[in-house]
Amino acid sequence: MHPGRLTLNTPMQPLPPAPRRHGARGSSSRQRGSSAVEFALVFPFFFMIFYAIVTFSLIFVAQQSLTLAAEEGARAALNYQQAQDVKTALDDRTAAACQAASSLTNWLAARANCDASWAACTFDATMRCVTVTLTYDYGSHPLVPPIPLLDAALPSRLTSTSMVQLNPGYVL
Repeated sequence: MHPGRLTLNTPMQPLPPAPRRHGARGSSSRQRGSSAVEFALVFPFFFMIFYAIVTFSLIFVAQQSLTLAAEEGARAALNYQQAQDVKTALDDRTAAACQAASSLTNWLAARANCDASWAACTFDATMRCVTVTLTYDYGSHPLVPPIPLLDAALPSRLTSTSMVQLNPGYVL
């Protein structure tokens, strides 16, 4: 046998146990449960960060949904509505705009309020502008339950507005 060389025929000898190191005052017995205490102190902080990420992500998604719905409502106002006069046609188009916009916000906890109106455009008085505004009262109907400290940073209302320009000569 060569010293320092391991062969398969030699029996394995168990290693001697590692020497136990005790601090000056036997600190190993005092350290028991310290990780549980540290976890209990750090967990609320990490949970608040996670909860804030989820909450603000859902607010972002809701705002994007309102924006998309307002855009689609404005596009729906471009569709032809059978009517006898321009005022009735514009009223029908604003009603269709709200119906189209509201149908895209069904997933929200409470339906978003839709307000569609038409008026003379400020940049060209001969044209008519249909404005679709969707408002979601997030303060009354939050997507996730608010928690203290975070609810002060949450918006009370989400709003999105979209506008489309119509030529009254081509409405009928």
